[in-house]
Amino acid sequence: MAAVTLKDVAERAGVSIKTVSNVVRDAPRVSPATRERVMSAVRELGYRPNPSARRLRTGRSGLIALAVPELTTPYFADLAHHVRTEATALGLTVLIEETLRDPAEELRLATGVGASLLDGVILSPLHVTTAELAPVADEFPLVLLGERSYEPADLVVDHVLIDNVAAARDATAHLAGLGRTRIAAIGADRKASATSRQRLEGFQQALHAAGLSFDPRLAPPVKEFDRHNGLLAMRALIELPAHVRPDAVFCFSDTLAVGAQRAVHEAGLDVPGDIALAGVDGSEEALYSTPSLTTVVPDLTAVASLAVKCLAARIRSEKRLPFEVHVAPHWLEERESTVGGRRPLAP
Repeated sequence: MAAVTLKDVAERAGVSIKTVSNVVRDAPRVSPATRERVMSAVRELGYRPNPSARRLRTGRSGLIALAVPELTTPYFADLAHHVRTEATALGLTVLIEETLRDPAEELRLATGVGASLLDGVILSPLHVTTAELAPVADEFPLVLLGERSYEPADLVVDHVLIDNVAAARDATAHLAGLGRTRIAAIGADRKASATSRQRLEGFQQALHAAGLSFDPRLAPPVKEFDRHNGLLAMRALIELPAHVRPDAVFCFSDTLAVGAQRAVHEAGLDVPGDIALAGVDGSEEALYSTPSLTTVVPDLTAVASLAVKCLAARIRSEKRLPFEVHVAPHWLEERESTVGGRRPLAP
Protein backbone atom coordinates (compact mmCIF):
# COMPACT_ATOMS: atom_id res chain seq x y z
CA MET A 1 0.00 0.00 0.00
CA ALA A 2 1.37 3.42 -1.00
CA ALA A 3 2.19 5.80 1.82
CA VAL A 4 -0.34 8.54 2.51
CA THR A 5 0.98 11.91 1.32
CA LEU A 6 0.30 15.56 2.13
CA LYS A 7 -1.58 15.71 -1.18
CA ASP A 8 -3.91 12.90 -0.08
CA VAL A 9 -4.66 14.69 3.18
CA ALA A 10 -5.20 17.99 1.34
CA GLU A 11 -7.70 16.40 -1.04
CA ARG A 12 -9.60 14.73 1.80
CA ALA A 13 -9.76 17.96 3.83
CA GLY A 14 -10.46 20.20 0.81
CA VAL A 15 -7.51 22.50 1.47
CA SER A 16 -4.14 23.23 -0.11
CA ILE A 17 -1.02 21.14 0.46
CA LYS A 18 0.61 24.16 2.09
CA THR A 19 -2.27 24.39 4.59
CA VAL A 20 -1.81 20.74 5.51
CA SER A 21 1.92 21.34 5.95
CA ASN A 22 1.22 24.33 8.19
CA VAL A 23 -1.14 22.29 10.35
CA VAL A 24 1.18 19.30 10.86
CA ARG A 25 4.03 21.72 11.65
CA ASP A 26 1.75 23.55 14.10
CA ALA A 27 2.39 26.81 12.24
CA PRO A 28 0.35 29.86 13.28
CA ARG A 29 -2.41 31.60 11.34
CA VAL A 30 -4.50 28.49 10.67
CA SER A 31 -8.10 28.80 11.83
CA PRO A 32 -9.33 26.29 14.45
CA ALA A 33 -11.99 24.97 12.05
CA THR A 34 -9.45 24.37 9.28
CA ARG A 35 -6.97 22.81 11.70
CA GLU A 36 -9.62 20.40 12.96
CA ARG A 37 -10.67 19.49 9.40
CA VAL A 38 -7.07 18.74 8.45
CA MET A 39 -6.40 16.73 11.62
CA SER A 40 -9.57 14.69 11.01
CA ALA A 41 -8.22 13.83 7.56
CA VAL A 42 -4.82 12.98 9.08
CA ARG A 43 -6.47 10.56 11.50
CA GLU A 44 -8.80 9.04 8.92
CA LEU A 45 -6.03 8.38 6.39
CA GLY A 46 -3.38 7.43 8.96
CA TYR A 47 -0.93 10.00 7.63
CA ARG A 48 2.56 9.94 9.14
CA PRO A 49 5.24 12.51 8.25
CA ASN A 50 8.35 11.27 6.44
CA PRO A 51 11.22 11.96 8.89
CA SER A 52 13.96 11.80 6.25
CA ALA A 53 12.25 14.25 3.90
CA ARG A 54 11.38 16.57 6.75
CA ARG A 55 14.94 16.56 8.04
CA LEU A 56 16.28 17.52 4.62
CA ARG A 57 13.83 20.45 4.36
CA THR A 58 13.92 21.78 7.92
CA GLY A 59 16.91 20.23 9.67
CA ARG A 60 14.45 18.48 12.02
CA SER A 61 13.30 14.87 12.05
CA GLY A 62 9.92 15.26 13.73
CA LEU A 63 11.02 12.61 16.24
CA ILE A 64 10.88 13.20 19.98
CA ALA A 65 11.42 10.82 22.88
CA LEU A 66 9.50 10.25 26.09
CA ALA A 67 11.78 8.76 28.75
CA VAL A 68 10.25 7.33 31.94
CA PRO A 69 11.69 5.23 34.79
CA GLU A 70 9.63 2.14 33.97
CA LEU A 71 6.68 1.29 31.74
CA THR A 72 5.35 -1.39 34.10
CA THR A 73 4.01 1.37 36.38
CA PRO A 74 0.42 2.17 35.31
CA TYR A 75 0.98 5.92 35.69
CA PHE A 76 3.83 5.96 33.17
CA ALA A 77 2.00 3.67 30.76
CA ASP A 78 -0.99 6.04 30.83
CA LEU A 79 1.31 9.04 30.45
CA ALA A 80 2.96 7.49 27.38
CA HIS A 81 -0.46 7.03 25.76
CA HIS A 82 -1.41 10.67 26.32
CA VAL A 83 1.97 12.01 25.14
CA ARG A 84 1.73 9.98 21.94
CA THR A 85 -1.80 11.27 21.31
CA GLU A 86 -0.78 14.90 21.81
CA ALA A 87 2.38 14.52 19.73
CA THR A 88 0.53 12.90 16.83
CA ALA A 89 -1.85 15.85 16.73
CA LEU A 90 1.20 18.09 16.17
CA GLY A 91 2.70 15.84 13.50
CA LEU A 92 5.41 14.47 15.80
CA THR A 93 6.47 10.86 16.28
CA VAL A 94 7.30 9.62 19.78
CA LEU A 95 9.97 7.10 20.71
CA ILE A 96 9.47 5.58 24.17
CA GLU A 97 12.58 5.15 26.32
CA GLU A 98 12.78 3.32 29.67
CA THR A 99 15.58 4.58 31.92
CA LEU A 100 15.10 1.83 34.52
CA ARG A 101 16.08 4.36 37.20
CA ASP A 102 19.66 4.54 35.86
CA PRO A 103 21.22 7.98 36.56
CA ALA A 104 23.61 7.67 33.62
CA GLU A 105 20.78 6.85 31.22
CA GLU A 106 18.75 9.81 32.48
CA LEU A 107 21.66 12.16 31.90
CA ARG A 108 22.36 10.72 28.45
CA LEU A 109 18.79 11.33 27.34
CA ALA A 110 18.52 14.72 29.03
CA THR A 111 21.57 16.04 27.20
CA GLY A 112 20.80 14.47 23.82
CA VAL A 113 23.99 12.37 23.79
CA GLY A 114 23.73 9.71 21.07
CA ALA A 115 20.34 11.05 20.00
CA SER A 116 21.21 12.56 16.60
CA LEU A 117 17.78 11.75 15.17
CA LEU A 118 15.84 13.26 18.06
CA ASP A 119 14.58 16.82 18.00
CA GLY A 120 13.99 16.83 21.76
CA VAL A 121 13.13 14.79 24.84
CA ILE A 122 10.40 14.73 27.49
CA LEU A 123 12.00 13.15 30.56
CA SER A 124 10.59 12.00 33.87
CA PRO A 125 13.79 11.82 35.95
CA LEU A 126 14.62 10.46 39.37
CA HIS A 127 18.26 11.51 39.61
CA VAL A 128 19.35 14.16 37.09
CA THR A 129 20.15 17.51 38.72
CA THR A 130 19.92 21.17 37.74
CA ALA A 131 23.70 21.46 37.87
CA GLU A 132 24.06 18.63 35.34
CA LEU A 133 21.56 20.23 32.97
CA ALA A 134 22.77 23.83 33.15
CA PRO A 135 25.69 23.47 30.67
CA VAL A 136 23.44 22.14 27.88
CA ALA A 137 20.17 23.89 28.71
CA ASP A 138 20.21 25.99 25.55
CA GLU A 139 21.64 23.33 23.27
CA PHE A 140 19.07 20.52 23.32
CA PRO A 141 15.25 20.89 23.68
CA LEU A 142 14.18 19.22 26.92
CA VAL A 143 11.07 19.20 29.12
CA LEU A 144 11.14 17.58 32.55
CA LEU A 145 8.13 15.94 34.17
CA GLY A 146 7.58 15.35 37.85
CA GLU A 147 8.49 17.13 41.01
CA ARG A 148 11.47 19.37 41.57
CA SER A 149 12.10 22.21 43.99
CA TYR A 150 13.50 25.26 42.22
CA GLU A 151 14.45 28.75 43.08
CA PRO A 152 13.56 30.96 40.07
CA ALA A 153 17.23 31.63 39.36
CA ASP A 154 17.95 27.88 39.22
CA LEU A 155 15.39 27.12 36.52
CA VAL A 156 17.41 25.92 33.52
CA VAL A 157 14.83 23.75 31.77
CA ASP A 158 11.08 23.69 31.12
CA HIS A 159 9.12 21.71 33.67
CA VAL A 160 5.58 20.25 33.85
CA LEU A 161 4.20 18.98 37.15
CA ILE A 162 1.22 18.81 39.48
CA ASP A 163 1.15 20.48 42.89
CA ASN A 164 2.16 17.49 45.01
CA VAL A 165 1.89 19.31 48.31
CA ALA A 166 -1.71 20.26 47.52
CA ALA A 167 -2.50 16.78 46.19
CA ALA A 168 -1.31 15.10 49.40
CA ARG A 169 -3.06 17.73 51.49
CA ASP A 170 -6.36 17.11 49.68
CA ALA A 171 -6.22 13.33 50.16
CA THR A 172 -5.22 13.55 53.83
CA ALA A 173 -7.84 16.22 54.58
CA HIS A 174 -10.44 13.89 53.06
CA LEU A 175 -9.40 11.10 55.45
CA ALA A 176 -9.42 13.46 58.44
CA GLY A 177 -12.83 14.77 57.40
CA LEU A 178 -14.20 11.24 57.73
CA GLY A 179 -13.31 11.32 61.43
CA ARG A 180 -10.15 9.23 61.13
CA THR A 181 -7.63 10.26 63.78
CA ARG A 182 -4.69 7.86 63.36
CA ILE A 183 -3.71 8.58 59.77
CA ALA A 184 -0.56 6.95 58.41
CA ALA A 185 1.51 7.73 55.32
CA ILE A 186 3.13 5.14 53.06
CA GLY A 187 5.76 6.56 50.72
CA ALA A 188 8.12 8.55 52.92
CA ASP A 189 11.92 8.44 52.61
CA ARG A 190 11.95 7.12 49.05
CA LYS A 191 15.63 7.99 48.61
CA ALA A 192 14.70 11.55 49.63
CA SER A 193 13.00 12.15 46.26
CA ALA A 194 11.19 15.44 45.68
CA THR A 195 7.93 13.53 45.20
CA SER A 196 8.25 11.87 48.59
CA ARG A 197 9.29 15.08 50.37
CA GLN A 198 6.48 17.15 48.88
CA ARG A 199 3.76 14.57 49.51
CA LEU A 200 4.96 14.13 53.08
CA GLU A 201 4.82 17.91 53.49
CA GLY A 202 1.24 18.06 52.24
CA PHE A 203 0.32 15.12 54.50
CA GLN A 204 1.71 16.90 57.56
CA GLN A 205 0.01 20.17 56.64
CA ALA A 206 -3.36 18.44 56.50
CA LEU A 207 -2.77 16.72 59.84
CA HIS A 208 -1.92 20.07 61.43
CA ALA A 209 -5.02 21.71 59.95
CA ALA A 210 -7.17 18.91 61.37
CA GLY A 211 -5.62 19.25 64.84
CA LEU A 212 -3.79 15.93 64.56
CA SER A 213 -0.14 15.31 65.41
CA PHE A 214 2.41 13.59 63.18
CA ASP A 215 3.60 10.25 64.58
CA PRO A 216 6.80 8.98 62.88
CA ARG A 217 5.72 5.42 63.66
CA LEU A 218 2.89 5.95 61.17
CA ALA A 219 5.24 6.85 58.30
CA PRO A 220 7.26 3.70 57.54
CA PRO A 221 9.95 4.22 54.89
CA VAL A 222 9.68 2.55 51.48
CA LYS A 223 12.34 1.87 48.87
CA GLU A 224 10.12 2.27 45.80
CA PHE A 225 6.57 3.30 44.92
CA ASP A 226 5.43 -0.23 44.03
CA ARG A 227 2.91 -2.82 45.20
CA HIS A 228 5.45 -4.94 47.12
CA ASN A 229 6.68 -2.00 49.19
CA GLY A 230 3.08 -0.99 49.88
CA LEU A 231 2.39 -4.52 51.12
CA LEU A 232 5.43 -4.55 53.42
CA ALA A 233 4.74 -1.08 54.83
CA MET A 234 1.10 -1.88 55.54
CA ARG A 235 2.05 -5.13 57.27
CA ALA A 236 4.38 -3.15 59.54
CA LEU A 237 1.62 -0.68 60.37
CA ILE A 238 -0.86 -3.45 61.16
CA GLU A 239 1.63 -5.01 63.60
CA LEU A 240 1.74 -1.81 65.69
CA PRO A 241 -0.05 -1.83 69.08
CA ALA A 242 -3.81 -1.40 68.77
CA HIS A 243 -3.77 2.13 70.19
CA VAL A 244 -1.22 3.18 67.54
CA ARG A 245 -2.39 1.16 64.53
CA PRO A 246 -3.79 3.51 61.89
CA ASP A 247 -7.45 3.80 61.01
CA ALA A 248 -6.58 5.46 57.69
CA VAL A 249 -3.59 5.50 55.33
CA PHE A 250 -2.57 7.92 52.63
CA CYS A 251 -0.34 6.17 50.09
CA PHE A 252 1.94 8.27 47.88
CA SER A 253 0.97 6.24 44.78
CA ASP A 254 -1.84 3.97 43.67
CA THR A 255 0.56 1.04 43.34
CA LEU A 256 1.57 1.45 47.00
CA ALA A 257 -2.12 1.60 47.92
CA VAL A 258 -2.94 -1.59 46.02
CA GLY A 259 -0.18 -3.40 47.90
CA ALA A 260 -1.40 -1.94 51.19
CA GLN A 261 -4.94 -3.04 50.42
CA ARG A 262 -3.70 -6.59 49.96
CA ALA A 263 -2.00 -6.51 53.39
CA VAL A 264 -5.24 -5.33 55.04
CA HIS A 265 -7.10 -8.19 53.37
CA GLU A 266 -4.48 -10.73 54.53
CA ALA A 267 -4.88 -9.51 58.11
CA GLY A 268 -8.63 -10.15 58.00
CA LEU A 269 -9.40 -6.44 58.32
CA ASP A 270 -11.86 -4.39 56.32
CA VAL A 271 -11.35 -1.48 53.92
CA PRO A 272 -12.64 1.08 54.75
CA GLY A 273 -14.29 -0.19 57.95
CA ASP A 274 -11.08 -0.81 59.86
CA ILE A 275 -8.64 1.12 57.68
CA ALA A 276 -9.52 3.65 55.00
CA LEU A 277 -7.08 3.93 52.08
CA ALA A 278 -6.31 6.67 49.56
CA GLY A 279 -3.67 6.92 46.84
CA VAL A 280 -2.32 9.17 44.10
CA ASP A 281 -2.18 8.67 40.31
CA GLY A 282 -5.76 8.09 39.15
CA SER A 283 -4.76 4.77 37.61
CA GLU A 284 -7.22 2.39 35.99
CA GLU A 285 -6.02 -0.25 38.47
CA ALA A 286 -7.39 1.92 41.30
CA LEU A 287 -10.79 2.11 39.62
CA TYR A 288 -11.10 -1.65 39.17
CA SER A 289 -9.66 -2.74 42.53
CA THR A 290 -12.03 -4.14 45.16
CA PRO A 291 -13.00 -1.95 46.89
CA SER A 292 -12.35 0.78 44.34
CA LEU A 293 -9.58 3.07 45.51
CA THR A 294 -9.99 6.73 46.41
CA THR A 295 -7.21 8.54 44.58
CA VAL A 296 -5.85 11.93 43.59
CA VAL A 297 -6.15 12.13 39.81
CA PRO A 298 -3.54 14.19 37.94
CA ASP A 299 -4.89 15.56 34.65
CA LEU A 300 -2.63 13.49 32.38
CA THR A 301 -4.17 14.99 29.27
CA ALA A 302 -3.07 18.40 30.51
CA VAL A 303 0.36 17.12 31.57
CA ALA A 304 0.96 15.59 28.14
CA SER A 305 -0.42 18.59 26.25
CA LEU A 306 1.68 21.07 28.21
CA ALA A 307 4.82 18.97 27.81
CA VAL A 308 4.45 18.28 24.09
CA LYS A 309 3.48 21.84 23.19
CA CYS A 310 6.28 23.26 25.31
CA LEU A 311 8.84 20.97 23.67
CA ALA A 312 7.48 21.66 20.17
CA ALA A 313 7.70 25.41 20.74
CA ARG A 314 11.32 25.14 21.85
CA ILE A 315 12.21 22.89 18.89
CA ARG A 316 10.64 25.25 16.35
CA SER A 317 11.69 28.56 17.81
CA GLU A 318 14.66 30.32 16.24
CA LYS A 319 15.25 32.41 19.34
CA ARG A 320 15.89 31.61 22.99
CA LEU A 321 12.67 31.15 24.95
CA PRO A 322 12.45 31.71 28.71
CA PHE A 323 12.24 28.53 30.75
CA GLU A 324 8.91 27.97 32.52
CA VAL A 325 7.24 25.75 35.10
CA HIS A 326 3.73 24.59 34.13
CA VAL A 327 1.37 23.21 36.79
CA ALA A 328 -1.33 20.79 35.60
CA PRO A 329 -4.63 20.37 37.50
CA HIS A 330 -5.54 17.50 39.80
CA TRP A 331 -8.65 16.41 41.69
CA LEU A 332 -9.72 13.86 44.30
CA GLU A 333 -11.92 10.91 43.27
CA GLU A 334 -13.76 9.62 46.36
CA ARG A 335 -14.40 5.89 46.05
CA GLU A 336 -15.23 2.82 48.12
CA SER A 337 -11.87 2.53 49.93
CA THR A 338 -12.70 5.60 52.02
CA VAL A 339 -16.45 6.26 51.82
CA GLY A 340 -17.63 2.63 51.78
CA GLY A 341 -20.66 1.21 50.06
CA ARG A 342 -20.74 -0.23 46.58
CA ARG A 343 -20.42 2.09 43.66
CA PRO A 344 -21.03 0.36 40.30
CA LEU A 345 -18.74 1.46 37.50
CA ALA A 346 -20.32 3.60 34.83
CA PRO A 347 -21.65 1.53 31.90
